[in-house]
Amino acid sequence: MSDKTYLVVGLGNIGAEYAATRHNAGFIILDAWAQASDMVFSTRRYGDVAELRDRGRLFVLLKPSTYMNLSGNAVRYWMQELDIPLEHVIVICDDINLPFGTVRMRQAGSDGGHNGLKHIAATLESQQYARIRIGVGHEFQEGGQIGFVLGELTAEQVTAFQAIAEKIAKGIRTWAFAGAQKAMTELNTAQKN
Repeated sequence: MSDKTYLVVGLGNIGAEYAATRHNAGFIILDAWAQASDMVFSTRRYGDVAELRDRGRLFVLLKPSTYMNLSGNAVRYWMQELDIPLEHVIVICDDINLPFGTVRMRQAGSDGGHNGLKHIAATLESQQYARIRIGVGHEFQEGGQIGFVLGELTAEQVTAFQAIAEKIAKGIRTWAFAGAQKAMTELNTAQKN
């Protein structure tokens, strides 16, 4: 594969019962991007995949079918299948430590307690991959984290995700064409509600 191929992974859980949950932020973003760009996902090994060509670059969008806690299996498979280096992988996920709508991109870092990122780091034996975290808020009582992240987004939040998706798609293109620093400058601002 070309050195101009990028793997964009949106984390989430498969199944209708998870479709509009906070934990599926990565899936929601990729679905919105695909819809806006007339891309269609096809079910392949370890996930649903869509491709977007843009000015000589190929963006492979992946929604793993492994469930959140085994996301690394899908990421490793598609990196090997397409011969994509780690520096061309970016992962999109929810983050309960950020206010709703806040977007944060990092070139590397810890999993921050996110089980999907934790499995990817363990499987790839590295935390040196780019990630975009989307704030879903922190409105839950102690011990209520699982119920909160698996809870459904409100209608207003679903609408807000459309604008967030547009911003992230633009930021990922910037990452591929102009580098991570410029992309982080674009993305790392609070979402205005």
